[in-house]
Amino acid sequence: MPMPAGTLVNVTTSPTTDAQLSVFGALEPLLARVQKPIQYVGGEQGATSKPWESAAVRWALMYPDAYEVGLPNQGIQILYEILNEQPDVLAERTYSVWPDLEALMREHGVPQFTVDMHRPVSAFDVFGVSFSTELGYTNMLTALDLAGIPLHAAYRGLEHPVVLAGGHAAFNPEPIADFIDAAVLGDGEEAVLEITAIVRDWKAQGRPGGRDELLMRLARTETVYVPRFYDVEYAENGEIYRVAPNRPGVPHRVYKRTTMDLDAWPYPKTPLVPLAETVHERASVEIFRGCTRGCRFCQAGMITRPVRERSITGIGEMVQQSLKSSGFEEVGLLSLSSADHSEINEIVTGLADRYEGTTTSLSLPSTRVDAFNVTLANELSRNGRRSGLTFAPEGGSERLRQVINKMVSKEDLIRTVTTAYENGWRQVKLYFMCGLPTETTEDVLEIAEMAHDVIRAGRKATGRSDIRCTVSIGGFVPKPHTPFQWASQTDPETIDERLLALRKAINADRSLGKAIGYRYHDGKPSQIEGLLSRGDRRIGRVIESVWRGGGRFDGWSEHFSYERWVDACAAELPAFGLDLAWFTTRERGENEVLPWDHLDSGLDRTWLWEDWQDALKEYEVEDCRWTPCYDCGVCPTMGTDIQIGPTGRTLLPLSVVKP
Repeated sequence: MPMPAGTLVNVTTSPTTDAQLSVFGALEPLLARVQKPIQYVGGEQGATSKPWESAAVRWALMYPDAYEVGLPNQGIQILYEILNEQPDVLAERTYSVWPDLEALMREHGVPQFTVDMHRPVSAFDVFGVSFSTELGYTNMLTALDLAGIPLHAAYRGLEHPVVLAGGHAAFNPEPIADFIDAAVLGDGEEAVLEITAIVRDWKAQGRPGGRDELLMRLARTETVYVPRFYDVEYAENGEIYRVAPNRPGVPHRVYKRTTMDLDAWPYPKTPLVPLAETVHERASVEIFRGCTRGCRFCQAGMITRPVRERSITGIGEMVQQSLKSSGFEEVGLLSLSSADHSEINEIVTGLADRYEGTTTSLSLPSTRVDAFNVTLANELSRNGRRSGLTFAPEGGSERLRQVINKMVSKEDLIRTVTTAYENGWRQVKLYFMCGLPTETTEDVLEIAEMAHDVIRAGRKATGRSDIRCTVSIGGFVPKPHTPFQWASQTDPETIDERLLALRKAINADRSLGKAIGYRYHDGKPSQIEGLLSRGDRRIGRVIESVWRGGGRFDGWSEHFSYERWVDACAAELPAFGLDLAWFTTRERGENEVLPWDHLDSGLDRTWLWEDWQDALKEYEVEDCRWTPCYDCGVCPTMGTDIQIGPTGRTLLPLSVVKP
């Protein structure tokens, strides 16, 4: 493996003053030559700046996407605030730079920088990268290279930061094992403080044992995964034979972190207010974490178990503090399925009472068909803002919804949207996936029938012709730590054929079709996401090849190149006797060692396999919040339990805000 060549100027890692460390003097003249220069300036309301020398431990936190996507990210904002609350800890943020600025930075020797104080990322102790999607991997490589940090962890020395991966995509960090030093599974609130303490002690002791000793101390926690301490052996057929520690003291399994008392972690208290337009401009309050609905395709619902609710009073205080410190006029009540909070009606009614007559509006970004009710929706729109409603049946047919355990009938959906139309809504968005396990073209075509029925029902209920429905389709990607982790992925050609047939079916009746919007993503990005989602360490060579070939911002359709990924697979995988299809469209067997089997999300592997078999038999599983435990394994493995209300509390004594 060749040692990657550095491309930028060396950065001093022990400066004496902030002025010596800032790269803004070199960066500022370049900003007039790029689009959206404001996103690189920093100084947002809610941001924190600390003197460099005041900190014993320094974190650079990255969301590997553009500022407009990364700044609203709750995970980064929470960790940023928690770390900066510590008197001897400093945390700053960095985001991916667009290609126009990247080219200028390379030309003028400007390294990857933080937006807070424009300090070089290479000067920090820890470089933490939060991955919501695997398509951000190439952006991490760009940041490492711009920072002057060797791409490959094996070539980093004492002067380089620890590169730490987190977020949902870090539950299988094997494809980027060559590039990261460590990964954390699960909740980060307590994990970052524990890691900080380890780094602080190691530095205070004079950095004994060098970089390896620091990584060993992290690994001994059993909740930080250090890939270099594990060897992967492969069988002749290309499958993994085993993954095992390669030195004493390294745990055989690494466990996810679970923060149980969410009321003790009411973050972010001071949301960042963007200087440039971002994808979400609102105060976001997480009202509960986890999901036990059991949708078999949903990695987020599986890996965030168990359900943990914030109390109604805790939510009220967070909303109050967020609005006060930010000036936002919208509050998003966030979770995987916000209407499932056991006291959601009391929460929404209390907040609607409190902010009635003001400019503050409330929203539930995610609502299930069977959790929606008009009373709740009317409370959310009490201040006059009534946006469209989004529901996610996911599967087109009743049979397919049984396979994926999305227990929503067509009758439920029609009843719900009819009620919404009757109460003044004119726009409904329906989200589906294409390429689900056992799916046929007939299953997909039932989406058209459902959309037609929605328009008919709306017109009949209201007597109006301005009823609209948007059908949005995404490609299904099998994810680790779900029952579908063994499933074959549908090839892009088949997905595209089905989506074309669906478009024709929607427009077959012109009187209905003209009222139906149709948005879809072709199957090609989904296949690459599938490659990265279930890949192993051998995929690292593909990722690096794509990046060296110009791969950037792969989550953006205008930058994504399917051909670049296919060519990289064709160039790199034959050395292992494998190809792209082996990692994507191949179904796995029960006894195959999966790349992430040594990383414990709490879910029992036997239960996941049995649920996969139940899916193939079209059996449904109830939500264990309200039914007896069905032994997924999380609660006993993690020493946790489901936490739900009602608490019996009210939003009082919070006072009503006077308009």
